[in-house]
Amino acid sequence: MAAMGKRPDSQGKVRDIYDCGDALLMVASDRISAFDFILPDEIPHKGEILTRISAFWFDKFKDILPNHVITMDPAKFPAEYAEYTDYLVGRSMLVKKAKTIPIECIVRGYLTGSGKKTYDQDGTVCGIKLPAGLTEASKLPEPIFTPSTKAALGEHDENISFERCAQIVGEDVASQLRDASLAIYKAAAEYAATRGIIIADTKFEFGFIDGKLTIIDECLTPDSSRFWPAEGYAAGHVQPSFDKQYVRDWLRANWDMQGEPPHLPAEVIAGASERYQEAFEIITGKKFVPMKESNVPA
Repeated sequence: MAAMGKRPDSQGKVRDIYDCGDALLMVASDRISAFDFILPDEIPHKGEILTRISAFWFDKFKDILPNHVITMDPAKFPAEYAEYTDYLVGRSMLVKKAKTIPIECIVRGYLTGSGKKTYDQDGTVCGIKLPAGLTEASKLPEPIFTPSTKAALGEHDENISFERCAQIVGEDVASQLRDASLAIYKAAAEYAATRGIIIADTKFEFGFIDGKLTIIDECLTPDSSRFWPAEGYAAGHVQPSFDKQYVRDWLRANWDMQGEPPHLPAEVIAGASERYQEAFEIITGKKFVPMKESNVPA
């Protein structure tokens, strides 16, 4: 990572991971991905916003399920990272190592995206039969657990049925994933409603730490969720959103999905950054101010 001058031990679409022996340092960059491509432009403040939103939800739901966070305070990171504090503050977490589960745990409360496509074909989403007559952005009778495989970087995740999930990880683990995902989603959706936000869908990642199912990676961020404003919501059309759907929509209109993705115009970069900041402020109830060394989290 150029900003740190230190090569990560592993790298995802957005996060860089550094192995600290008995822990991992997770650093959220300002990179943005769409359609399984990493775009050539970064979104200002994005990494910090994702990290701080995740921290908000991890803390809020710690009584429902444990999470992997040790600390977000760079002063408590291993000494070798001290020189990078200005970059790390706000956008990084020291976390416990987990035995990761190779499933993306998606919960859908509304019909949109890839779920809408399969529903239009055969009335199902990941093998779950839904009522007839649903349309774009329809609220589902109950939130549904629709897992997917966790693809390698550059490859596409594949939506799978619960039965296929159970074949991959075992019936007991699959049931734990479903129950935990639905519990967190329902609690988050109930809270978000008080803030004027609809959480249309989201995805979680889990692992085992000391034998306990633990939520890891990120949680209910604009990158892992669809956030819609409750005001003006009406089924039947694509909803405005606080997530990266704004960037996806621009790409669909300006790129044929062939070759490498194009650069984003300055106004799209600025607009995306504004949406991420707005999501932070609505969810947390706090004004977004970039972290300074004198104001680091615990």
